[in-house]
Amino acid sequence: MTDRNHHRAPVPVGDVVPGDPPVPITVWPVPAPHEGETMSNAMGVRLVHNLTHPSDLIIDLAEGPQLAHAIIAAHRRSHLQTARPAGWGRESATLIVTGWPVPDASPFEFFLRCRAHLAPGGCVAVLLAHGDVALPVDVVIAAKRAGLAYLQHIVAADRPPRRGQQAQLAIHTDVLILTRSAIKRGSAHG
Repeated sequence: MTDRNHHRAPVPVGDVVPGDPPVPITVWPVPAPHEGETMSNAMGVRLVHNLTHPSDLIIDLAEGPQLAHAIIAAHRRSHLQTARPAGWGRESATLIVTGWPVPDASPFEFFLRCRAHLAPGGCVAVLLAHGDVALPVDVVIAAKRAGLAYLQHIVAADRPPRRGQQAQLAIHTDVLILTRSAIKRGSAHG
């Protein structure tokens, strides 16, 4: 008897860097942020609940109150401030959330600072307005140079895809999830 129904898994294609594992891409059906804000309330809730546990410390560098509301509601702790050179505190954070671009620092310097303030297993969530295909690549390259690894890509869309229908996603935000790399700085690709 032949095994005609046994198939190999497909080879991943797309966002793959030679020598790096593929980065999973996830779709979150959440509303778009209002003008001048980094995220919607639903995005703040998803980030806090998916990437932290109760009493974890979060550094909030986002524009608008949405992440702060989610932090309080979920009983997390936070440093709520701007991305200025001083004032992040001495304690390591489980999650650092920022919009892009960041003021007053080069991307490399900013990610070095993030890495220095991350707890083991912690993440940096970078929220980018969707549209510029080169921008996420530039952000990932700067993060890798600073010793962070590209862990996940979240695509935020107003309309979720529906089973059985060909849907056009109304993508508004790309969220890049970065974490400490196991590779020493300077030896990472990119």
